[in-house]
Amino acid sequence: MSRIGRMPIAIPAGVTVEVAENNKVTVKGPKGTLERVLPEGMDIKVEGGEVVVSRPNDLKKMKSFHGLTRTLIMNMVVGVTDGFEKKLEVNGVGYRASKSGKTLTLNLGYSHPVEMTDPEGVESVVEGQNVIIVKGIDKEKVGQFAAEIRDKRRPEPYKGKGIKYADETIRRKVGKTGKK
Repeated sequence: MSRIGRMPIAIPAGVTVEVAENNKVTVKGPKGTLERVLPEGMDIKVEGGEVVVSRPNDLKKMKSFHGLTRTLIMNMVVGVTDGFEKKLEVNGVGYRASKSGKTLTLNLGYSHPVEMTDPEGVESVVEGQNVIIVKGIDKEKVGQFAAEIRDKRRPEPYKGKGIKYADETIRRKVGKTGKK
């Protein structure tokens, strides 16, 4: 039995969870509304103040969907109550980030500044010149946009220059050594 899938999801005050046909789950909360169509075989029930996910049989496919379905619903509930955020750091001489309106401008040592527009439902905030915080209610969109920002200049292992997640550690390498 899936340990994660078995656990019920408590619905906090001010949050409503509705399950329509074809397992279309809608979660409404103080920060907004999220909708998602979940795998069809799963039984999703709202009982009292919690959501319970159960599977119809023990086929391998159903077992793998059980924990996934529960986690996706949990992420939706957490998103509409607290929201998600990812913190990125820009390291390197002359590397900086700035924000104007919905446009994030990155100076990353290229011959041109890199401009990125915030996608729908995601907001980026620049603290100082080298910390970018990506916020939103949809965990998937927040993670995707943070990954796209990081991809503009990945951290390199010799000097550690580039854009990295705040909790990421870069494995450093020793550079060249001179002749003797």
